[in-house]
Amino acid sequence: MRAFLFPGQGSQAVGMGAALSDASRAARDVFETVDEALGQNLSRLMRNGPEDELKLTENAQPAIMANAIAVFETLVRDGKLNFTNIAHMAAGHSLGEYSALCAAGSLDLSTCTKLLRTRGTAMQQAVPVGIGAMAALLGADLDTARRIAAAAAKGEVCEVANDNDPSQVVISGHLGAITRAIAIAKEMGAKRAIQLPVSAPFHCSLMKPAAEAMAEALAKTVIVRPALPIYANVTAAPDSDPDVIRAQLVEQVTGMVRWRETIANMAAAGVEEFVELGGKVLGPMVKRIAPDARVTSIVTIDEIEALAKEIA
Repeated sequence: MRAFLFPGQGSQAVGMGAALSDASRAARDVFETVDEALGQNLSRLMRNGPEDELKLTENAQPAIMANAIAVFETLVRDGKLNFTNIAHMAAGHSLGEYSALCAAGSLDLSTCTKLLRTRGTAMQQAVPVGIGAMAALLGADLDTARRIAAAAAKGEVCEVANDNDPSQVVISGHLGAITRAIAIAKEMGAKRAIQLPVSAPFHCSLMKPAAEAMAEALAKTVIVRPALPIYANVTAAPDSDPDVIRAQLVEQVTGMVRWRETIANMAAAGVEEFVELGGKVLGPMVKRIAPDARVTSIVTIDEIEALAKEIA
């Protein structure tokens, strides 16, 4: 059994998608659709930068999705493959959940693009710059991270944002609380704590205004049943009901990304091979969660063609 995975924020880089666009009509079609949906030449920004503009959340989120879907479309169209024949289930990390739903036909590409622009803008605007922060706790499991967050809160928000793998958990909240968490992390069992270079404290209760914005946007959005099971970040389980998917996407803005459980549950369901599309950030996490699984990350046209040949 094979699962497809779609990366989240932090995987963006200037030049992303450029070589693939040059090599594949399918990829160019994706980028043209995204540009048209946004009324912005996002593909040019992805190709040429500047980096500071690309990493803005409102640009990074649709850009990462566009790159992943360009890889996906190149694989299925150029390889003359059917998604449901080559994958049994899929998942995406944070914004990558939207990419997974798009690939599975639950959201059309234009709609997905507009939703991620709304999501990125709303998440950036939810908390003024300098008020919030995030930190990665390395060598810490979920229980350890929760203890560190609780000890550091002192009346402020300090919550687990991403349970990425058995040795990497991300916390999010007020800057003061995150600073305290970093200071006490080692003595409370983490090997290391690093503040992340992000512009807002994602996936914590400070994102409530963004969740409200997404609830309004998603209420007007047509969502159809995905062609294959898509594991949700907030439950680490699949659900095909459009209304449930809609509610989960709202909850995801403030909720914890349960990535470790998602991969473990997929492996328990029989997945032996995980394929990451459009990035090389999820693969190492997967190997730490399911060490016996085969993990492939595809970004370039050569990698796409090699996989298509293998699975055709």
